Amino acid sequence: MSNKKTIRAWTFYDWANSAYPLVISSAIFPIFFEAVTSTKDASGKIVSDIVQLFGYNFKNTELYSYVISFSFLIVSMLSPLLSGIADYSGNKKMFMKFFCYMGAIATSCLYFFNVEHLALSMLTVMLASIGFWSSLVFYNAFLPEIAPPQEHDKISARGYAMGYFGSALLLIINLIAIQKFAMPARWAFVSVGIWWVGFAQITYRNLPETKHHNKEKANIFKGFNELKLVWKNLENLPNLKKYLTSFFVYSMGVQTIMIMAVLFAKKEIHDLKDADLIISVLLIQFVGILGSYTFSWLSKKLGNIKALMVAVFIWILICVGTYSLVYHATQFYIVAASVGMVMGGIQSLSRSTYSKLLPETDDHASYFSFYDVCEKVGIIIGTFAFGFIEGITGGMRNSILSLIVFFIVGMLLLFRVKPLNRNVQV
Repeated sequence: MSNKKTIRAWTFYDWANSAYPLVISSAIFPIFFEAVTSTKDASGKIVSDIVQLFGYNFKNTELYSYVISFSFLIVSMLSPLLSGIADYSGNKKMFMKFFCYMGAIATSCLYFFNVEHLALSMLTVMLASIGFWSSLVFYNAFLPEIAPPQEHDKISARGYAMGYFGSALLLIINLIAIQKFAMPARWAFVSVGIWWVGFAQITYRNLPETKHHNKEKANIFKGFNELKLVWKNLENLPNLKKYLTSFFVYSMGVQTIMIMAVLFAKKEIHDLKDADLIISVLLIQFVGILGSYTFSWLSKKLGNIKALMVAVFIWILICVGTYSLVYHATQFYIVAASVGMVMGGIQSLSRSTYSKLLPETDDHASYFSFYDVCEKVGIIIGTFAFGFIEGITGGMRNSILSLIVFFIVGMLLLFRVKPLNRNVQV
């Protein structure tokens, strides 16, 4: 059985870091970014959303998607290098701390975001993204070490639920400060950095050092060698390989929606006010808590793979419906509730399913590095495609077509994954 104190410490990192994807990726910063990078007339109507960087013109949201895509490219290159070293040196928690602090500092520095210094400002956006996602490489790799496989679904869901609740709490505090006390929105970015670092101390105080300590001297390519070894091992693990292929494709859609949803709503849902948009984000958060536990329960009834199929099918319906029918605020609320139900569910279930499918090994960091590289490369493709389609067609709604394709292909690939016949239902 797992240690309850350790599990609580692990899930508290979700509470700490989830303020970043909510306040920075999904809520206040996207609204702030769209406002400060748009040109408005005297009535406040946007007349131009074009920005210039290094002599090139971009739509503001197109540039945003490219910068985020590039940040994931860097993460996908760093994670195999660092996680391999972490596993060999026994310093997994140290690397987790480093990227946590880097991400939190960069997030706080968004306070200084200035369109007149766009290159430096977008660099800060990129560094915050790198810090957040790189810290998760090491965070996720702790799960197989602190709990047996039969507990992974429940613990993973608990982590996401903690994250949804904690980040929603901070968002509400910031909204009250902005609406009632006229706090500049920029201070919300500072609050995320403080929240992230502060609550992460609960995790660092109680999370044990990694079990695997290898005194062999590690070289800088050790992580890539471990990544190659995982790739080679997948030939003997066909079910895991099929699962990763499906995950790679459908996560393109999931993560792109997380990153671009608010900016899509700002541009395409014309009667949606900023206050309505924040309400819809909070709706996603609180419904997401229910969704995490619902899909954990569903996995016990149907098995992980079938439960994932249900989630991906719902995503297909959401994307088709949004592309075809969603033009007004009320319709977007319905979409937000639907997204909330499957967002936390598919993330927690994807993570726990992978941990169950792993072979017996002490080298968890390298396997989770491979998982994270798959996810990040998928996000690179997803966010780049989303921005590229907007750039060439002139509208973000057309970009939803790429998401529909990702989910349909991911769904078809899930049919190739076989449930495992062992003491853990998958």
